[in-house]
Amino acid sequence: MPVEFLTGALRAPHGFFTRNGGVSPGPYASLNCSLSGADAPENVFKNRALVANAMGVAPKNLLGLRQVHEATVHWVTDGWGSGNLPEADAMITARRGLALGIITADCAPVLFSDDAGTCVGAAHAGWRGAVAGVLEATGMAMRAKGALGVRAVIGPCIQQTSYEVGADMREAVLARNAAHEAFFVPGKSPDKWQFDLPAYCAARLAKIDLPVTILARDTLAEEQNYFSYRRRVLLGQAANGHQISAIRVN
Repeated sequence: MPVEFLTGALRAPHGFFTRNGGVSPGPYASLNCSLSGADAPENVFKNRALVANAMGVAPKNLLGLRQVHEATVHWVTDGWGSGNLPEADAMITARRGLALGIITADCAPVLFSDDAGTCVGAAHAGWRGAVAGVLEATGMAMRAKGALGVRAVIGPCIQQTSYEVGADMREAVLARNAAHEAFFVPGKSPDKWQFDLPAYCAARLAKIDLPVTILARDTLAEEQNYFSYRRRVLLGQAANGHQISAIRVN
């Protein structure tokens, strides 16, 4: 089976990859692209090479980050391979031949492109990073580099019907903006809420007048297509893979 991916309304070549089409076995089946778990590194490197090939770049030029749920944006001028990853949750580039890759397993992967596909960005937006402003920081960093007509696509992530959160998380979001209560609805249990992560991400980008679309695919619900950290926890499983989303300059 070839690798599978979704695309959105961006001018630059990109893909929100599913978990299908790779070589990893067991709980990592099959297109696990994260080196942070216990999957055999040789499997992950083969999977990432498959993604790189689909993106039209050399495997060493499919770049990643050490994602830390913050708002740092890295300006990419050259590759760095799989070692010594920069610590950040977003990156942008105008360099041809490089693909920017974001790893997720419920958080939102967000890909950006200008209207010519000559400047691109990729961001990892869990709720902490989204609250910290990683998405606005990415869009503004691209504009600061001269990118025109920047737009974004929010890829497959955990959807509101699957994303039950506690009072502490809700309070952290509302502490930044009380109006963001609109992204919570009562949960099934007392003192629990369902959070709309993709809509929240889209609203943050709308505040800087950056057009955005949402690919409404639920990583928790679609077990055949996506890895999900929360599904692993709910099922008491010990291991879990991660999918990748990637973009490159035209």
